Amino acid sequence: MHRATRQTERRPAERRSSARSAPRAALACVAALALAAAGTVLVVSGASASAGASVANLLQNPGFETGTLAGWSCTANSGAVTGSPVHSGSYALRATPVGNDDAQCSQQVAVLPNSSYTLSGWVQGSYVYLGDSGTGATDTSTWSTNSAWNQLTTGFTTGASTTQVTIYLHGWYGTGAYGADDLVLAGPAPSPTSTPTTAPPTTQPPTTPPPTTAPPTTAPPTSPSPTTTPPGGGRHLLTGYWQDFDNGATDQRLSDVNPAYDIIAVAFADTDPSKPGGITFALDGTLSSKLGGYTDAQFKADIKAKQAAGKKVVLSIGGQNGTISVGDSTAAANFAGSAYALMQSYGFNGVDIDLENGVSATYMGSALHSLAAMAGSGFVLTMAPQTIDMQSTGGDYFQLALNTKDILTIVNMQYYNSGSMNGCDGNVYSEGSEDFLTALACIQLQGGLAPSQVGLGVPASTSAAGSGYVSPSVVDNALDCLASGTNCGSFKPPTSWPGIGGAMTWSTNWDASNGNSIAGTVGGHLHGMS
Repeated sequence: MHRATRQTERRPAERRSSARSAPRAALACVAALALAAAGTVLVVSGASASAGASVANLLQNPGFETGTLAGWSCTANSGAVTGSPVHSGSYALRATPVGNDDAQCSQQVAVLPNSSYTLSGWVQGSYVYLGDSGTGATDTSTWSTNSAWNQLTTGFTTGASTTQVTIYLHGWYGTGAYGADDLVLAGPAPSPTSTPTTAPPTTQPPTTPPPTTAPPTTAPPTSPSPTTTPPGGGRHLLTGYWQDFDNGATDQRLSDVNPAYDIIAVAFADTDPSKPGGITFALDGTLSSKLGGYTDAQFKADIKAKQAAGKKVVLSIGGQNGTISVGDSTAAANFAGSAYALMQSYGFNGVDIDLENGVSATYMGSALHSLAAMAGSGFVLTMAPQTIDMQSTGGDYFQLALNTKDILTIVNMQYYNSGSMNGCDGNVYSEGSEDFLTALACIQLQGGLAPSQVGLGVPASTSAAGSGYVSPSVVDNALDCLASGTNCGSFKPPTSWPGIGGAMTWSTNWDASNGNSIAGTVGGHLHGMS
């Protein structure tokens, strides 16, 4: 179905309450960690562990006191054992991200199903992450940006059939080495031993940077299995939608898309009427005819050519008229399976979520994690919510972004077709202005997304959207304001985010109709930013 401009949908934001643990339970957890760190075996009871199961530090070589990386596997030979700096003992881990590698070190650990575990470790460095994957339930992670030694703690509960999880640490691109020491995975140990042997694991996902100061770099797409690499060729990304339909804009083959675009989102997938949550895709016949007979084979070859040039091509799900719904586990499985089949068939690097008629943060989040696990290395996940969807962290779309931030590349919110909206300072700003871009981006940056996961989505011309067009120079100024506090309008953010993710435009076709002003001006500016 042909789709043109995008419309605004207003939905009430939902609030999420946070549960608090009883003080007695917290003290018990601290005691368990302390004893486990000392190598003491505990006996715990309760629903979260088998009766009589022992609690111990399940990690092999948790403090690197063997003087080796025994039990740990680090990507790209990025990790090494060092005698200084250390948190305690004689040795610690020192790992250095280089190029497209985030210096991830991981270990697979045997665990019991339906059991609770606490993970902690002492770390230091500009950006360092500690997390778990393959839990069979909700994977967790945490991070720090402290150059001094500090302790990170998280926890998880295993699924009904989970017998092995992966524990990982990693840094961030271009931010220097990180250190780790005195790691503890405390919880019930499988019989017959409390410390299972481990094998070199598959690498785990880079999680996203915290919502503070960002590294000088791009946000990599990630998955719950192999480590992935950042999309695009620069530190700040330009995303453009390629229209698989004719609506008056310049008709393009994928090969015609300006090379300034780092990520190209093919718009759009279609609903599979035979499978709830399932999607399909086929080139539009009218467009194909207008392009002189653009075939599937040519389209697939163009995807490969773009990828060979360092670009990423994703399949966009939704759009103004999209009716894809993922509201239960069956639909989630259908979505993941059908999306993966299309990735395999066409060579897409991932998907873009542009659902403008409602979204389930829980089930779509589950579907995307499943898809990322299937896709493995190189998976790219982008999103294009409407402005109303990102006004509050309690909103479904914002929750979806936060639920998938471990595999999320970038959120390019649509700063158009919306009217006036609140900024992060509580003031109301009118669309079509620099202040609208910066004050609304600030909400996402303060709400939990990494700077590298926040992009500015703008129309490529006045014809591309009903409202909200700004000149490319205004977009450049907004990017400068967010990255360095310069060239701001009346709104100046409370801090700067040098790693701001980039910009997006609807669409590459409308941009071509408008002299490629977004590609030339905004793309050039992004790729020249420090």
